[in-house]
Amino acid sequence: MKTAYFDCIAGASGDMLLGALIDAGLPVADLESELSKLNLDDFHLHVGKVMKNAFAATKVDVHAHDHAPERHLKDLCEVVENSGVSDRVKERAVRVFTRICQEEARIHNMAVDEVHLHEVGGVDAIVDVVGVLAAVELMGIERVTVSPLPMGRGFIHGAHGQIPLPAPATLGLLKGVPICGSPIDVEFVTPTGAALLTELADAWGVLPSMTLQEVGYGAGTRDLEIPNVLRVLIGASSESGAWQSESITVLETHLDNDRGETLGHAFEKIMEAGALDVVSIPAQMKKNRPAHVVKVLAKPEDADRLERLLFEETSTLGVRRSDTRRDALHRDFDTVDTRYGKIQVKVAKLPSGALRATPEYEDCRKAAEEHGVSLHTVTHEAEHAAAHKFGIPH
Repeated sequence: MKTAYFDCIAGASGDMLLGALIDAGLPVADLESELSKLNLDDFHLHVGKVMKNAFAATKVDVHAHDHAPERHLKDLCEVVENSGVSDRVKERAVRVFTRICQEEARIHNMAVDEVHLHEVGGVDAIVDVVGVLAAVELMGIERVTVSPLPMGRGFIHGAHGQIPLPAPATLGLLKGVPICGSPIDVEFVTPTGAALLTELADAWGVLPSMTLQEVGYGAGTRDLEIPNVLRVLIGASSESGAWQSESITVLETHLDNDRGETLGHAFEKIMEAGALDVVSIPAQMKKNRPAHVVKVLAKPEDADRLERLLFEETSTLGVRRSDTRRDALHRDFDTVDTRYGKIQVKVAKLPSGALRATPEYEDCRKAAEEHGVSLHTVTHEAEHAAAHKFGIPH
């Protein structure tokens, strides 16, 4: 599976993303051919190499004589939908512009169809958005992971006057996305960059496992204390897609002052709140006190909420947090027929191509209670039914 990792060293904007993909090998002629399908008058790309703190990077500028630098969502959608780009690119571009307009409408307390975009409504922004989406398609990129995004402070001047950083529209578009602060007072992530990355990203966090094939650097406009570049790493993910890699957050704490029923209640609440899993490991702590090492596996966007539950529902005074990569086999759900009714099974595909089917506990428990038999009896029958249905040796 062809995978791209956007390493947002100095944030992200449409032109930085486009520059990085060109630097990683996208032929400019192929991109220009795709952009010509937009049927926009009088624009051209200027693509060249620049130096950013001793790093060579590709800078993309869109030169246009735009007679309508402000456009409403309806206008932007018409440009895209009347173009000759692929249906997939059209769908994604419309979604990007719609999300930006919805966020601007929320910020300014107005209807979406009343919003007229300034910085994002010009030909240059349309070219950036469609160009990045078309570039990903042209390069055959199937999966995208994005690093946490740096957020600067300060102010920028926009169509509505002084705007605090991070820009309100950018923050709104990045809800649920891992971000981090920066001591540099500058706009690192533009609304266009935020909308594109949240549209493209299949996962956020650490670099996924891949066989690296290409590296590209896209340059920003400003000269900063750090290299003002966005880096893309492109490669083939392990086992040709036999499993998928994702970033997860691990919350860990030691508990030596909780009753068993208290822990059980806490674990139920944490799982109900969206944890991927909760693990308790017996341990011996200082002064020979028996304790539990508790680990909560969470999606990064859920970590804060689950950490709060740990503090509220247990006696912990501190929680350690780490981000890690999880490789997970592809799996689907199906049902099998047994004498105790239909039982749902989870079917996973192993790297060898063989299948593994596991009956769902809740279905088996319910069937066992309804028919007055043991849980083992129902589970065993469901395993036999799944082996027969999916051709699994048993």
